[in-house]
Amino acid sequence: MNVTFVSNYINHHQIPFCEAMVKSLGEGNFTFLQTMRMEKERLDMGWEDLSEDLPYVVRYHDDTKKAEQLLISSDVVLYGWAPTVEKIIEERVRCGYLTFCVSERLYKDGQWKALSPKGQIAKRRAYTRFRESPYYLLSAGAYVASDFSLVGAFPGKKLCWGYFPPLYTYGQTQLSEIKQKVRKKSGRPVTRILWAGRFVDFKHPETALRLAADLKNAGEKFELHIAGGGEREEELKNQAAAQGLNDCVTFHGFLPPQKIRGLMEESQIFVFTSDAGEGWGAVVNEAMNSGCAVVAGTEAGCVPWLITNGVNGLLYTRCDYDQLLSRVRQLLRSDPLCTRLGDMARQTIETIWNADTAAERLVWLCGCLLDGYSLDEIELPSRGPISRDPEMKPFLKVPN
Repeated sequence: MNVTFVSNYINHHQIPFCEAMVKSLGEGNFTFLQTMRMEKERLDMGWEDLSEDLPYVVRYHDDTKKAEQLLISSDVVLYGWAPTVEKIIEERVRCGYLTFCVSERLYKDGQWKALSPKGQIAKRRAYTRFRESPYYLLSAGAYVASDFSLVGAFPGKKLCWGYFPPLYTYGQTQLSEIKQKVRKKSGRPVTRILWAGRFVDFKHPETALRLAADLKNAGEKFELHIAGGGEREEELKNQAAAQGLNDCVTFHGFLPPQKIRGLMEESQIFVFTSDAGEGWGAVVNEAMNSGCAVVAGTEAGCVPWLITNGVNGLLYTRCDYDQLLSRVRQLLRSDPLCTRLGDMARQTIETIWNADTAAERLVWLCGCLLDGYSLDEIELPSRGPISRDPEMKPFLKVPN
């Protein structure tokens, strides 16, 4: 079996899955086809363009003929966001070759956009007309399937998927020892809270500062560390200064992925404030892998699949700030709860939501489908990558 994954560009969130596919299929049987160069914004954030260093990467514009041949001749193609090759993918699907659409939400700004006649025509041309073809959806987020169902696409052929950042493995008590060592080193019995991401509207970094102000006013002992940057950086720093937060809030700026992971390992709590504009949210995978007790809003794509409220993290409903504040204060008052949720979070990533599991299950499924089995004849995993997508609707509400 040879598999090609075509998308815009390779990055540190995709490399672990690609390498797991190489391990499963053997060298020469997996290709990542890159269709564009990494944007300057990502490079400024500390991301690396590794496309020239990875033997399984083919860059579309370096060898267009080879790239297009791969898309037609491969046994399996995973089609991510790559408008450059849209017509070739349509031809492949029309010919009946096994293909998977890897997609985030169609309607991040609201499902009312599905009412647009022009949008309906475009979506039906790209997806719905192939509903009887061997074309399957890998939903990179809990609400993706609900969006695709609005245009009648992929009926009975939607599977759970996501992003799979590097998996770090730790000893049973290693992370808790790191976190406790940092607390002792600071000389103060404070809990470290971390927020990480770009300073863009849909990630709501201002909510982290509002949280810090309310926690400080309530007399809670904590440190808030903020890793990231962007156009709103000066605004947010001024906001922190104006609210008298400079003694409990530290801005780290953009950091390479490895240093972000280091901050996660040293933090007890990770706060994730993104709204529906966040298709997935790979920092949640990373924070859970790092043993953080994650407090997350339910609008972002990864949250309902990665976190079970009260089991391996805490959830708050959409933009319910009071619920977010309550969850964080609950953790600040209970070290055992922080430790338990963080340990369960780590186990979730180590055992289910990781690149090796995703690659192993995908290769197995492709083998079954290529052997002529229908999806209904295959006993799919009950949860995690390649389980059947439950088609959750947006606006998941979490009870108090």
